[in-house]
Amino acid sequence: MPRVVPDQRSKFESEEFFRKLSRECEVRYTGYRDRPIEERQMRFQTGCRDGRSDVAFVATGTNLSLQLLSPQSDNVSSRAQPGQEFVDFEREAGKVFLQAPMILNGVCVTWRGWVDLQRLDGMACLQFDEERARAEDLLAQQNIEESRRRTREFEHRERQHREDMQHVISPFRDKTELHGSSVSTQPRNNCEADVNMLSTY
Repeated sequence: MPRVVPDQRSKFESEEFFRKLSRECEVRYTGYRDRPIEERQMRFQTGCRDGRSDVAFVATGTNLSLQLLSPQSDNVSSRAQPGQEFVDFEREAGKVFLQAPMILNGVCVTWRGWVDLQRLDGMACLQFDEERARAEDLLAQQNIEESRRRTREFEHRERQHREDMQHVISPFRDKTELHGSSVSTQPRNNCEADVNMLSTY
C-alpha cells in the first residue's frame, strides 16, 4: 500500500488535525513518567543524542515517537547519530532544538521545535515537507505502475496456461468420444445376434 495519500498538501492545509498542529503549541517529553525528574532529564538528553525521543502535543494529546534523523537514515545502521540540524544543544542554553521528518496520516511533515532541558516541555509545530512529499509521490506512482505490470503479467500467464490446457485436452477428448461410440455399437450387435439365434429355435 502507498505510504502517502494522493494529494498531501491539500490534506495538510484542509484537515483540522494538521491545521491545529501547524501552529506552534506546547509539547512535553513523555518518556519514563514513573521515574524521578533527574533521571528523566538524563534519559531525555541521551535519547536525543541517540536520535529518538517521545513527545506529545499537549493541546491534542497527540503522542509521537520522534526519529531525529534524515529519512535516508531509516535503512542505515541503528547506530547512526543525528546531525546538528536534527538535534542542536548549542543554539540556546538550557534548551535543545529538534527536527524530525516523518509521514503522519499519509502526509510528509517535519516536527520542529524546542524542549527545555530542565522542565522537559517546550513549543513545536508540524510543517509540510514539500521535498519529501514529491519523492514519496513519485515512489507511490512507481509502485502502482509496478503492481499493474505484475497484474498484467499474471493475467497473461493464466490465459496462456488455459490455452495450453485446451490444446492438451482436446485430442484426448476426441479419442474418448471416438472410443465411446465404437463401444456403444458393439452391445447392440451382440443383442441382435442373440435375438436371431433365439428366432431360429
